Amino acid sequence: MTTVSTLADLELLAESVEVECKLAAGADGKGCVPKDFWPSYSAFANTHGGLIVLGLRETKDRRFVAEGVPDAERVVADLFNTVNNPQKVSANLLTDRAVSRPVVDGKTLIVVEVPAAARKLKPVFLNGNPFHGNTYRRLHEGDRHCDDETVKRMLAEQIEDERDNRILPGFGMDDIDPDSLRIYRQMLRDEKPGHPFLELDDFEFLGALKGWRRDRQSGESGVTLAGLLMFGRWTALQDALPHYFVDYQERPEARTEKRWVDRLVPDGSWSGNVFDFFRRVYRKLITDLKVPFELKHGQRQEDTPVHVALREALVNTLVHADYSGRVSVLVVKRPDMFGFRNPGGMRVSLDQALRGGESDCRNRLMHQMFLMIGLGERMGSGIPRIYSGWSSAHWRPPSLYVKDEPEQTLLELRMVDLLPEAVINRLTSRFGPAFSGLHQAERLIVATAAIERVVSHARVAEISGLHPHDLTLSLQHLVREGFLVTDGRSRGTVYHLPGEQLPTPEQVFGDAEGLLSTASPGAVPHTSGDGARSSGGLTASSGGLVQSSGGLVASQGGVQRRNGPYGREVPELDRPIVDSLDGLDETYRAELLFTADEVSSQGKSDRDVVERTVLELCDTSYLTLGVLAKLLGRSEEYLRKNVLNRLVAEKRLRRAFPSKPNDPRQAYSANKDSKEAE
Repeated sequence: MTTVSTLADLELLAESVEVECKLAAGADGKGCVPKDFWPSYSAFANTHGGLIVLGLRETKDRRFVAEGVPDAERVVADLFNTVNNPQKVSANLLTDRAVSRPVVDGKTLIVVEVPAAARKLKPVFLNGNPFHGNTYRRLHEGDRHCDDETVKRMLAEQIEDERDNRILPGFGMDDIDPDSLRIYRQMLRDEKPGHPFLELDDFEFLGALKGWRRDRQSGESGVTLAGLLMFGRWTALQDALPHYFVDYQERPEARTEKRWVDRLVPDGSWSGNVFDFFRRVYRKLITDLKVPFELKHGQRQEDTPVHVALREALVNTLVHADYSGRVSVLVVKRPDMFGFRNPGGMRVSLDQALRGGESDCRNRLMHQMFLMIGLGERMGSGIPRIYSGWSSAHWRPPSLYVKDEPEQTLLELRMVDLLPEAVINRLTSRFGPAFSGLHQAERLIVATAAIERVVSHARVAEISGLHPHDLTLSLQHLVREGFLVTDGRSRGTVYHLPGEQLPTPEQVFGDAEGLLSTASPGAVPHTSGDGARSSGGLTASSGGLVQSSGGLVASQGGVQRRNGPYGREVPELDRPIVDSLDGLDETYRAELLFTADEVSSQGKSDRDVVERTVLELCDTSYLTLGVLAKLLGRSEEYLRKNVLNRLVAEKRLRRAFPSKPNDPRQAYSANKDSKEAE
């Protein structure tokens, strides 16, 4: 149970958990459970949990003030009466230990620790109906209504232990790629010679693998979702799963960008199924892998722990994906890291996944098919095996995390030493003896900020193993002593080295000389994307991909700026920027005008149509407010207040200059990863 005895305790907690403060005085001044308590309860339960503190006010300068709850015992009794009423709340996640009544500054508060609900209890909803805005999730420090599609996915996750056991009506053996099945059969023969399945014909073989099954109760029979995903033809996959897409990209530089030198997507030249994607991508991942081979009993072992980790990461991504989601499966190879993304959140907590021993695989039949040919790990041992393999090379621990909107799980494997000598030398040169005087954990935090550009409380906890309370104190100490500066608030707080500032309009539009790069000679390049600018590095630029091309090079403020086919390419931003339609590549300009026509040609459009059009326009580049207004035929004020601010709050758009949100030169780019196929 969380212990709170001072306001300082709450301020510390706010950096590691979500904290929601609510006054609870009531109309009579004696205290009550406020109506907005329950949306927060639902939101915390359906995401990552959090604290709701009654009797506390948060000031504009982000300080806490205790107002107190006069009759706390009566309020707690009312709270438990309501949470146990299924007509009001679908699930009671609270125990007596989850509710405390600390006295702070002489005032009694009520602290409610809401845990994240287990899969079988989600969605946690209000008023007896999960639809019609009664289900909430916690997004961007706010309680957001879940749309019906999100609720349906939660309900499917709740009911179906395995998502891939479903029989697909109307699909048959003609939808199975025979070459995929033949190659799988050969791999089974190599792994398990003499296995009885090898004697079966293709139809019986697919049935033995549970790729075809008959429901004993209904009598229905046909190809299962697992069978189609593993061995299906591309046309059949498109019919069964409209959002299905698998994507491999090899990027040439250690940075977040759209440019790639090798890409594999379903394009009609191969089956496009999961099994073929695994075979082709794994070969690409291990090509040129700079890991020394091991010797065992005098024999060279080509399958090193790093190879095992990569193979497990790829299998893990594929068997845990929610193929009904709108995000694609994405695998990225860069000189400094490997990245894996699958649609859908984790079915077990992050702590449990790291400990291992408990498995809740979303696609169990597919997992079993991989296990049959010696790929994948049983009983929840996959994530520990990945971490162990990466540790064997003395690289930084993997980064495993979940993004809530759109829901996806990401795994980043960086090939960077935990404390590279070059980084330590750079920091010692910069901070002098003060850096050497820090204790080991604090040096690790500062080095992580130098390597990864920005770090969060969660990322440092993952690397350092410090207790969350001790970690928060260390971060605050580093900020006070000038080693780090902060941006954001609560769980959204990030830390970076002084001078590693977010991009500003001045850097892009002028007065930029000397400010374009924070890297000094000998500085280590960022290795996972600029998290403050691009939402976690791996996924921020995974929308429709663009190859950089030649073009005119313009000089502005003494800085070379390349005019590419999708706008001006500037070093401060991870995508090109369009601040004028004049001089823009004619093909791209025509594409923007065509996309905007649905709105610009109408005097009035539904907000959903305007939002969708804005996201399509901003899919490839940053578009300034002025350009968007001109394209859409709407005023800048209308777009900013009614469309853009909302999309930014929902993390569907991101600003080019987040530190100056109201700058008239602000530009916007889509943060949605739903267009990899384009």
